[in-house]
Amino acid sequence: MDFSGKTALVTGAAGAIGKAIAAGFAKGGAKVFLTDLNQDAVDAAVGEIAGEGGIAQGLAADVVNEPQVKAVVDAAAQALDNQIDILVNVAGIVGQGKVEEIDGEDWDRVFAVNCKGTFLFIKHVVPMMKERQFGKIVNFSSKSGKTGSALMSHYSAAKAAIIGLTQSLACELAGDGITVNCLCPGIVLETGVWGKVSAGYVQNLGMPVEDVIKKFTTKVPLGRLASIRDVVAVTLFLASEGADYMTGQAINVTGGREMH
Repeated sequence: MDFSGKTALVTGAAGAIGKAIAAGFAKGGAKVFLTDLNQDAVDAAVGEIAGEGGIAQGLAADVVNEPQVKAVVDAAAQALDNQIDILVNVAGIVGQGKVEEIDGEDWDRVFAVNCKGTFLFIKHVVPMMKERQFGKIVNFSSKSGKTGSALMSHYSAAKAAIIGLTQSLACELAGDGITVNCLCPGIVLETGVWGKVSAGYVQNLGMPVEDVIKKFTTKVPLGRLASIRDVVAVTLFLASEGADYMTGQAINVTGGREMH
């Protein structure tokens, strides 16, 4: 897809999915700005994208810390000529456990990173988008935000909240030329989230990881779990001109497992 002349800010950009999304924008001609929790990881991701000919910069931040979020947005604005066309909120964490064993701190942390972090970046990027009367915001929910997952009550609740936030902002910002959509991926292999989730299921279900993969694959009509490429392709589409008439949508990337 052609993103020439466009700029993009991607959170969670040192992770497998976020980095691949940022690289996709860069390959399409966009200037990209990356953020994640660790500066060394951000620098490494920026280096990979630059090594492939992309234009990228980055700054670390904790997405739940508003002054740090504002510092990233300010740095991105300076690097991107005061123009942030696309914001992709990938940053998030997963939680797992029986509901009676989840403590309040775990619950709050899952909501803070997934929901508050998304809110804070939108809050500080939207004024620039309003000035130009243009913007594409893509949030990350989950299949678990559509249909809750056992042993993941706090994660499922937080990802459902992202869908509500997306729909609310789609209505609020439509008159400013800003679209707001979100992705609801199923299990995505080759990611840190899947590594943590699978390890949790190995422990909680008492079965080897191969059987865990088989257990979840059998629920997918297309017969496989998602790849990073599957998720990147839909993200880039939602940020492209092809999705200009789409807003407030929660798009499933689940191989048919989720159909509503």
